[in-house]
This record gives sequence, C-alpha cells and structure tokens, in this order.
Amino acid sequence: MAGTAKTLLLGFLLVLAVAATSTQAAATMLTLHNLCPYPVWPLVTPNTGFPAISENTGRLDGGGRGLVSFRFPDSFWAGRVVARTGCSSSSGPPPSSRCETGSAPPATVVPLVVHAEAEGWQQDLAAYSVSLVDGFNVPAVVSPQAVGGGQCPALGCAADLNAGGPPSQRVPGARGAVVACKGPPPGYFKERCPLTRTTATDVEPVPQRCFAPGEIKVVFCQSAMVNAAAGDAGRIRTVVADN
Repeated sequence: MAGTAKTLLLGFLLVLAVAATSTQAAATMLTLHNLCPYPVWPLVTPNTGFPAISENTGRLDGGGRGLVSFRFPDSFWAGRVVARTGCSSSSGPPPSSRCETGSAPPATVVPLVVHAEAEGWQQDLAAYSVSLVDGFNVPAVVSPQAVGGGQCPALGCAADLNAGGPPSQRVPGARGAVVACKGPPPGYFKERCPLTRTTATDVEPVPQRCFAPGEIKVVFCQSAMVNAAAGDAGRIRTVVADN
C-alpha cells in the first residue's frame, strides 16, 4: 500500500506541475536594434508597480551594430521604450549623463504590454504602439516576432519627422541640427506616419490582437514599411525588413 500511495502521490504532483506549466505565459523577449546613422541610448521604463528589465546604461551604436535583448517577466508587464540621443559621456553613462533628447518630451514613445489576459481561451495578449503624443525624436517601428496567433501588424514611423516639421515646433541640438519636433503639429505627424498614435484617443487604421509573441522587436530608423492587403480590406499585414 505504501508503494502504491507513493506512486499515486508522485503521479498527482506530476499532473499539477504539467497544469501549472501549461497556464504559465511563455517567455517573451524585447529586442532593440539601432539602424540610425548615430548612436542611441535606449530607455526602457516600467509602469508604476512593475519590475525593471533594463539598467538603462547601454549604448546602441548606429548603422545596425547596436543590438540588445531583454527578457520580459513571465507575468503581466507594462512599460515603454524611448531612444535617447546626444548623450554626453563626460559625467558617466545614462541615466547620470545628460542627453539632448529622450530624457523628456518631445520624444517618440513605444508603449508595450505583454502577458495580458484576454477573453476566451487565449490568455497571453500583447499590445503595442508608437506614440507621437509627446512629440518626435527618432523614427521607431515595433513588430512582434514568432507569434502564437492573432493579428500582429508592425506599427510605427519609418520617416524622420524632425527637419520637415513646422519651424516653431523644431528643437535644435547643440550643433544646430534639428534633433526633435514638438507635437503634434496639426495633421503633420499623422499624415506622414499613419501607423502611429498622435492623440490620447487615436488608434491605428489596422487591426491588432496579438497572442503570445516570442519576441517584440523595436527598430530605430527602420528603412521602410510596406503595407499590403492580406485577402480583405479589413485585415492589413505590415511587412518590415530591418536590414
């Protein structure tokens, strides 16, 4: 009897372990890739109450050389990504150093949510966007990779909006070049980059309901975004290449 009871107990514990594993969200990575011709210092900020996933001290060199990945927690997490530019190394690495853009508005913001609950049997929902509500400093495109299902378009802005912005909205850097654009100028951001959010109530004109991505990739200075209808007008697939 003792041997039978022990076998049953081990079997019961094994079933519990399998059940717990099946309900746990799969690992999801955040990857940042810098294709800009200049370096950026990424700032990954969790929303209040969520753990940090980056020390925010790294520099991503330009021209595609800068690439880094972080692991999201296995539970629900929300935060945002910003690219800082023109950071001075004289006083140490960020966040102690001073940066021309990204530490405060105006800046391009990439809000991210992973491992959210959703209605139905699928419980690992990701949500993402590129917000120009606080202005613009660096082109950014966000796209999920290795997705589990749903609709996961690439979103963001591949255009450099700084130089073409209204003169009153331009922010010059230390060397005189325009390094950011205050926003949103009426219609300018949305006309150039329709797959972004430019007001608090704005949404992109493509459906998004993305389940269980293995990776969320944010590319700075993405070269192109190509939108093609995928069978019907209500579903648009966005194809992004980062090299």
